[in-house]
Order: sequence, then C-alpha cells, then structure tokens
Amino acid sequence: MAVQRNQSDDILAPNPVPYRICDMPARLRPREAMDRQGAEHVSDVALLAVLLRSGSSGMNVVSLAEEILRHYGSLTALARAALPELSGNKKFKGLGKVKAQTLKAALELARRLAEETRDAGDRPVRSPEDVAGVLREMARTLDHERFWTLHLDTRNRVKGVPLEISKGILDASLVHPREVFKPAIQSGCAALVLVHNHPSGDPTPSAEDIRITRQIVQAGQVIGIKVLDHVVLGRSDTAGAKDYMSMREAGMVEFVH
Repeated sequence: MAVQRNQSDDILAPNPVPYRICDMPARLRPREAMDRQGAEHVSDVALLAVLLRSGSSGMNVVSLAEEILRHYGSLTALARAALPELSGNKKFKGLGKVKAQTLKAALELARRLAEETRDAGDRPVRSPEDVAGVLREMARTLDHERFWTLHLDTRNRVKGVPLEISKGILDASLVHPREVFKPAIQSGCAALVLVHNHPSGDPTPSAEDIRITRQIVQAGQVIGIKVLDHVVLGRSDTAGAKDYMSMREAGMVEFVH
C-alpha cells in the first residue's frame, strides 16, 4: 500500500521549517483538516500525525509523520515494524515508546477490523481470489511463513475460521498430512484448500511447497477428503498484478476435481 498523496490536502506539501503546529495555517493542521474533510479524505500523513499528537524540539508532528512514512514507504511496511524498532530509531525524533505503542495499537486494530469484516463463516469459495480474500489481510504483515487450511462443506462454503497448522518455513516436518487431516476429519468437512504465505512478497511456490502439496493431495485421496487447491499469498508491487499464486491454476499439482 503506497503512501497516499491527496492533492486536495495541502498537508503533504514540503515542510522543511521546524515550526510548531499552532503556528501553521489552520487549513494545514492535521486535526482541522480531518474535521473539515473527514478522516477518509485526508492523507496518511495527516492521520498518522493525529495519532502521534506532537513532535519534538525542531520537528513538528507533521514532519515526524512524513519522516516515518518516507522511511518505511508504505503502511504495510510500517505495520510490520517491531515496537523496539519504532521507538529505538534515532531518525524519528519525538517517537518514544508510548507513541510507538499507539501506532502499533492502531495498525493492529485496523488488521483485526479487516479480519472481522471479512466474515469467513459460510463464505463460498469459488476461485483462488476468494481464498486469497479470506486470508490476505491476516497474512499481509507477517514476517514469517504460516500454513493454514480452509475447511469447506459440500457447497464449498468455509466452515469456521482458517485453521493454522504451522509457523515457520514450510517443510515436511512442520506440515505432515496427519496434522492437516486430523482436524479436517473432526470438522466433518467435504474438502479443503491449503494456504500459506511468503513474507518475501513473491508468491511463486518453491519445489518443497509443490512436493508437500502433492503428498497432502495423495493422502486426501486415501482418506476421502478432497484437496482443491494450494494458494500461496505474497504481495503485489505492480498495479493489476496478483498478490497470490494458485498451484491449481498454474498446473503445478494435479488436484481433485
């Protein structure tokens, strides 16, 4: 997610002068801009400045917000930053532990809201895009691999929430068929979809990803639970590019029809 540049919001104009917010024209102050335009229409910088509340000696809160977003380049990258990294970065004058906690709390609430809004329960899965939509926001800020299964009923509706099977690099020791199918049998699902993320952003499956997938598909055929696809989540840095890859669509593995 790139830093938003709202042409109607002058708060993103260059601000090299370390003046105080109270000395700024009212139309440039973050809170006044938010009152006038609404939260949904102001820039990322303005919203971040409202959260930070104040800057430091020699750097007002707008300059601090600009510096933070310039350093990380996107809200997604900012959300991935650890708390000690934020509060300990000497480039961010005025960003101490309390303000860093406020930022992390706001970004985590945004992630949870997206997850809650997604409402996976009883959601039909008809395509890899549907699968990606269930877990995209959850996976976006992770800095390590996670492997999930989506349990589906006979009408391909998601039963319950995505089930996390493992954390860490995907390998046979972490993702064994018994770990995949034991909860699937208990839930009484008719089919399942495998999903994992690549924190690097590149959703291209590795040779190990493909090998493990084939092993799980074969086990499912013996047990009688269809494995319909394995979707790898990444991030899209190009407009219109997919942020996921479906092994079924790519023809990498022969799945049950």
